[in-house]
Amino acid sequence: MHTEPKSPQEPARPAASGLGRRALLATGAALAAGVGAAADSRTDSGRAQRRSGASGAPSPAAAIPFHGLRQAGVTAPQLPATHILSFDLAPTSVAADRETLRNILAALTRTLSAAAAGTFPDPRLQGGADTTRLTSLVGIGPALASRLALNVPPELAELPPHPGDRLDPARGNGDILLQLSAADRWTLAVVAELATTAAQSAGAVPRWTQTGFLPHTSPGVTPRNLFGLKDGTANPDDTTAERWVWGPPGPHRHGTILVYRRIRMDIPAFTTLPEERRNTIIGRRVTDGVPLTGTTEHEDPDIYAKNPDGSYLIPATAHVRLSSPRLDTGARMLRRSHSYDDAPNDRGLLFCAFMRDPALFTRVQNRLATRDALTPFIEHQASAVAYVLPGAEPGRILGEQLWT
Repeated sequence: MHTEPKSPQEPARPAASGLGRRALLATGAALAAGVGAAADSRTDSGRAQRRSGASGAPSPAAAIPFHGLRQAGVTAPQLPATHILSFDLAPTSVAADRETLRNILAALTRTLSAAAAGTFPDPRLQGGADTTRLTSLVGIGPALASRLALNVPPELAELPPHPGDRLDPARGNGDILLQLSAADRWTLAVVAELATTAAQSAGAVPRWTQTGFLPHTSPGVTPRNLFGLKDGTANPDDTTAERWVWGPPGPHRHGTILVYRRIRMDIPAFTTLPEERRNTIIGRRVTDGVPLTGTTEHEDPDIYAKNPDGSYLIPATAHVRLSSPRLDTGARMLRRSHSYDDAPNDRGLLFCAFMRDPALFTRVQNRLATRDALTPFIEHQASAVAYVLPGAEPGRILGEQLWT
């Protein structure tokens, strides 16, 4: 569970408070609109809030476009409610399963594009005063890609076992991964139902689902996770992301690889520790997220700075130190995580990170699992990897590059 990079987040009320309502909030002050080429096609996501001259009320935020070079579920500002769904394809023959996959991707493209544009003919998504704000991403799992000989990045592969993993197969993996995000739970519940119906009608078999949320934060403020830690402080800029997040020039350029981990957190045990102990476990001050070697939250932690006695200012077992890009030749992930609360003793983080090569996650996680002072307070319970497809331009469907 990394706490360094920042995910652009859309200001909104807590996801749980939106159940049964379609009151979607307008965007606040301009936020970073994601990374890469798709940012230019989605500038509405980061526009400052306008007000009506007649009433002084904020004007409705524009819908987030579904179509583009890259999927909005990665590039648009992070929305506070999320719903992740996984599907399988029952194996028959390679030719038949390829056709089934095409049909599923076509059905999802139609459903998700209509829902994002607010044109889906379902009364539950109509009649509200505000524009539906919805993002989505669709990815392909390594097992399906191998079985159907799909054109995916060579780096796409299942993760190896990591020390301390307690993974439940029923909550992880899958042939097709879909992540929906919205400003309220109502929109998510309806669109998840519509997308599941569309995928099943085309031949997909539901495998697992998971919902999550972010806290309400003001524009530009890093959200906290359920440990009370600021979770996301300095995601890669566009130039850095082109090297480490998005694929190289070619058919995979506008795709990326998602690593998903469901991490249960022992919240009472961690939050009752003395503040100084929590600071040294993380390598940042819990009050404001400032690294122990800095004076502002967004400073790059200096993992090599030492005290006069030769000890590190950021301890050798601190989470920030062990997950530092400096230990991986500068390689970075784009992290867009949510929290979850499934039961009083089952609460934690839905870690979602995007990268060109998931071997980066393996290197970082192996260091964390064996040396991180945070490890006694967390447990990795589910895992998945997926190739996040390039976006679909108008008139095209997701996944057309898979067959070339």
